[in-house]
Amino acid sequence: MSEPARIGLLGRGTVGGAFAKLVEERAGAVESVTGRRPELTGVLTRSDGDFEQILSASDVVVELMGGTDPARDHVLGALRAGKPVVTANKQLLAQHGEELFATAREAGVQLRFEAAVAGVIPIIRVIQESFGVTEVAKVFGIVNGTTNFILSEMASSGAAYEDVLRRAQELGYAEADPTEDVNGADAAAKMAILARLAFHTQVTLDEVDYEGIESIRPDDLAYAKELGLSLKLLGVAERRDGGISIRVFPCFLYRGHPLAPVEGPFNAVMVEAPEITEVTMSGPGAGGVQTASAVLGDVVSILSGDAPVHEVRADLPVVRDVTSSFYLHLEVADEPGVLAQIARVLGEKGVSVKSVVQRGLGDDARLVMVVHEAPEDSFIGAVQEISRLDFLRSPPRYIRVIEEEFV
Repeated sequence: MSEPARIGLLGRGTVGGAFAKLVEERAGAVESVTGRRPELTGVLTRSDGDFEQILSASDVVVELMGGTDPARDHVLGALRAGKPVVTANKQLLAQHGEELFATAREAGVQLRFEAAVAGVIPIIRVIQESFGVTEVAKVFGIVNGTTNFILSEMASSGAAYEDVLRRAQELGYAEADPTEDVNGADAAAKMAILARLAFHTQVTLDEVDYEGIESIRPDDLAYAKELGLSLKLLGVAERRDGGISIRVFPCFLYRGHPLAPVEGPFNAVMVEAPEITEVTMSGPGAGGVQTASAVLGDVVSILSGDAPVHEVRADLPVVRDVTSSFYLHLEVADEPGVLAQIARVLGEKGVSVKSVVQRGLGDDARLVMVVHEAPEDSFIGAVQEISRLDFLRSPPRYIRVIEEEFV
């Protein structure tokens, strides 16, 4: 008989329950790879179990409780006790990552978190190990399966956001309280983690600017189709002007972009660097079994002896003055000279128009346009000035556009 690998499990919700089942089902496969057969030696829930007893009986601690309290104390306690930890807790890492990494280094034990970002896509392992000495220029992608499902369904069915959200909840793609998914906070936490690893610099959650999808309307998606665009909630971490920019925002992509065809509850992440050009990985991003599979993969890595390094090598400032292309939706009175006045305001701010779609007459007139890349502050200043024009019937709406295509 091989030596058992004793696992203490903290949390037995959807992911924790799936992980417990997966350990039982895949124990033989894990043993064949690592030489040790995994077994659960204790489970801590909010109403049952004793953390200290579970800790003393475990070789590896798996934290799937969610939130930061008491998860932070438990993870720190396990690391200080010399026990390697696997977690899928993105908020814990985004808010307390530096403290956790420092504690793991001091104790000489591993802290693994592949499941915290992008479901089953091994993006953490790829950045840390495959690209560990590569100067990554940009990491970006779709890192929230819930919002990608909602936007895909809105585009294909023409249904309103609220109706599609209810369907996502019925199918299990959205939580009963979906706030952190739909307002961009979930993706922001993931991008903070990816930025830290990719650029080897300290990143805190409050350095990530984020927006959600709550205000997206079906007609935005309908007009976008005419312009050859598809809508995604995108996370972007990139080097800019000697620093880094980390943002999450709804964004239109042209058909030639590798992320444009990614539909439903799937994630996809791209890594760009001069030496590798670009690498794209995609896979399921939502679901208990998928997350549990990534957690078990981290356990296998620990048992195999692989040890990633989470060291900070640089102190890079956060850059917030960025450029972007935009989609602009205007409801206007059907009067002569309207388009000319709008073009004048944009031009005065240094913003040029790429394409225009005009629909409706009279009280139903609409102008939908895409503008070329310009400083965001200049574009927003132009929109504020346009919103004061007499022929506007409602506040302007705008969404960022990625002009880059890979053909």
